[in-house]
Amino acid sequence: MKRIDAGDLTPFLAVATHRSFRQAAVELGVTPSALSHSLRALEERLGVRLLNRTTRSVALTEAGERLFAHIRPAFLDIRGAIDELNAFRGQPMGTLRLNAARQSAHLVLLPLVTRFLRAYPDVRVEVRVDDALSDIVSEGFDAGVRFGERIAADMVAVPIGPRQRSAVVASPEFLARHAAPRTPLELRGLPCIRYRFLGGVVYRWEFERGGEEVEVEVEGPLTLSDQELMIDAALAGVGLAYVFEGRVTDLLAQGRLVRVLEE
Repeated sequence: MKRIDAGDLTPFLAVATHRSFRQAAVELGVTPSALSHSLRALEERLGVRLLNRTTRSVALTEAGERLFAHIRPAFLDIRGAIDELNAFRGQPMGTLRLNAARQSAHLVLLPLVTRFLRAYPDVRVEVRVDDALSDIVSEGFDAGVRFGERIAADMVAVPIGPRQRSAVVASPEFLARHAAPRTPLELRGLPCIRYRFLGGVVYRWEFERGGEEVEVEVEGPLTLSDQELMIDAALAGVGLAYVFEGRVTDLLAQGRLVRVLEE
């Protein structure tokens, strides 16, 4: 027997449901003669007669009744599943899974998510904080939040927030013991709190002014992999820390931290 696809059974299902070639043809948007031809072709491929036809009526054979009884529930399930999808066309709903580095989640993503949930109450959002920057596609995420330089070349990206500035900060007590650096290169002689990515690379501090970019490989007594810990260490006077500006705004306003190299 030749392979039978679901589409080959659709004409039979329509005729069996309506017991009428004319009504089935209207449902399928074809002519009765085309529908009759499709049914004959199906019977020939199956090698079984499915319908008894006269000019006035249509009846199922025993084989046709058995086939109809078996496939009708499956087709109804398929139609029900497709109808459920229509709900997604009207307004966003379902679960949105996002993957973001910790600082991205704090600075950019969470404020957007809270506004999004108020606008679309039928959506559930799941955010995984992932500083390892996993493969978002293979792990089943709908989208990921990355800083521009960490985006793979083959990924589609759109900006979701303003450019993020960084700040070099230290405690007043630290700066009472050490002269504040006047240029990025002067950092090399000062205790700095270094940041190590989970992949093992130690971050080189980046600076830019007037289109000129400088990277500095700093040294210091403490290396961490979390910016919140770096801020705590800076508050404790361990050294200078290079962190996102938005994470220390209040501490700078309170005078608990002092910013250097701001320009």
